[in-house]
Amino acid sequence: MKKSLCLLLIMLLLLPLTMSCQEENTEKVKVYVTNYPPYDFVKQIAKGKVEVTMLLSPGCESHYYEATLSELMNIQAADLFIYVGGESDTWVNDSLEILDSGNLTRLTLMDKVNTVNEETVEGMEHKHDDHHEEAEQRDEDHHDHEEAEPDEHIWTSPKNAKKIVQAICDSLCAIDEENATYYQENTAAYLKELDKLDDQFQSVVDGGKRKTIVLAERFPFIYLAKDYGLTYYAAFAGCSTQNDPSLATINFLIEKIESKHIPIVFFIEFSSEKTADTLCQSTGAQKRLLHSCHNVSKADFDKGVTYLELMYQNADYLAEALN
Repeated sequence: MKKSLCLLLIMLLLLPLTMSCQEENTEKVKVYVTNYPPYDFVKQIAKGKVEVTMLLSPGCESHYYEATLSELMNIQAADLFIYVGGESDTWVNDSLEILDSGNLTRLTLMDKVNTVNEETVEGMEHKHDDHHEEAEQRDEDHHDHEEAEPDEHIWTSPKNAKKIVQAICDSLCAIDEENATYYQENTAAYLKELDKLDDQFQSVVDGGKRKTIVLAERFPFIYLAKDYGLTYYAAFAGCSTQNDPSLATINFLIEKIESKHIPIVFFIEFSSEKTADTLCQSTGAQKRLLHSCHNVSKADFDKGVTYLELMYQNADYLAEALN
């Protein structure tokens, strides 16, 4: 009897330790991402095997985001942190150097593709500091000497999206070897879907009557344009924080729309659409959304809208613009 009681007591004492070990073994890999494309890519690769959190709130603009202290602490305790590495993520290195990152794996997406520098095409306004009145008094040739920075919107080309997806898969497999085969199988299937999307964009451009598009505001699609042979006119470069083009820029875009018989004027997500409306009213063109996918609205986020859905919509509207 005493022997049985002793064994029962030992089992009860060991039970919390056993449960703790089971919890550790079944705990999901924690992944933090800065914006929407890697968020969706992780979900396509890992399904429910990981816990993925997007730092940027749905409906918010990424160019103004910086992590809070509580978010930094959560990143510190995560297994994988995925960020783009461009102008919008300048806070990352300085912030994470302060913290002990422990076993955190950091994946910088711009390291995984061939980046392209931002460019200023004909008629496009230069970037300037919107918060300083003295910016208007700078030397006229100041911008000619600015060092061009890589454009951070790397995911806007499906060709780059494939490289990003593979890099995410490789990182997850290294962290979670037990589920590596699962991640690899899902990645292979998803890459086939991205191949189809890639073919769709090339088919749309190859079959178009024109190769030029017009964007009413900033142009975060340089990778899409370069990879598929598009030319473009826009008010601002991809990472500009400016919203209201000058009258001269508006008149320039009107002239291009009319002279080149452009049927569609594009605007981007979260835009006021004010400039697009002005261009359309002046030329008779129609406006369409060209989604950069950097973030989605709260409604789309809750519905689970995917990168593939947004990009196929882009391809449809692009076909309309080129024909």
